[in-house]
Amino acid sequence: MSKLCQKLKRNEFVITAELFPPKGTDIGNLMRRAEMIGPLVDGINVTDNQRASMRLGSIAVCRLLHEKGFPPILQMTCRDRNRIALQSDLLSAAVLGIENILVLSGDHPNIGEYKEAKGVYDIDPVQLLTAARMLEAGVDLAGKKLKGSPSFCLGAVVNPTAMPLELQILMMEKKVKAGAEFFQTQTIFDVARYRQFHDRVRGFGVRVLPGVTLLKSMEFVKFLSSLPGVTIPETVVKRIAGAADPLEEGIRICAETIRELRTFADGVHIMAIGMEEHIPRILAAANNS
Repeated sequence: MSKLCQKLKRNEFVITAELFPPKGTDIGNLMRRAEMIGPLVDGINVTDNQRASMRLGSIAVCRLLHEKGFPPILQMTCRDRNRIALQSDLLSAAVLGIENILVLSGDHPNIGEYKEAKGVYDIDPVQLLTAARMLEAGVDLAGKKLKGSPSFCLGAVVNPTAMPLELQILMMEKKVKAGAEFFQTQTIFDVARYRQFHDRVRGFGVRVLPGVTLLKSMEFVKFLSSLPGVTIPETVVKRIAGAADPLEEGIRICAETIRELRTFADGVHIMAIGMEEHIPRILAAANNS
């Protein structure tokens, strides 16, 4: 059992963060950021061609993090590969010592720079979770037996601010039944609203890590607000708009959000989106009462 899953099962407050692989082979900046945050978090998500943009493969980066002693969480999307390749990548990850897997659909190609690319979506996240559990049991989706089986800590995603919320909860329940042990959420800024979602799903028996995002400017606020399912309260918008230094205000907001979430949530997933060097300051401020 991975260290992340052990901590989740002990009902401890879990902190994860996120890194984007580079668009190229220069991993210097990536690894510097990993060194900054690695000792402070329980898992580092490595995105899988996020925003439908071609980047260095997530399995390769996860292996590099594993070699450094930082627990990677391999994000695996259903967008780019069929069920053959997805199962193969799960086995490859296991052989490389990567146990933590986060399953998601993946952004549609039409939002990226390869709008002519065809999305695969051969199977959905529920089916991929099922496939992973079948591999653990020693058999693939075709019913063929394996010689040696993997062991995973499986996660999935949920959006606590999406409407209708009932659909999100229904999909979450299906993912739990398929084998998800933890969830990470879309970014949240309204802690009171998240608490309502938390109270509704805590009976599912899985840990949920709400996402928090570091705001750096009004332009970034507008960008986030344009994304489906992202809601930023007017009070937060006004704080960024009126700040002499929007990034510093964003660090304060992020730390305050984590401090509030510590009072009831299972953990937190930090999405600094290229500003990971500020995560140590955010966590230090969040720990100060």
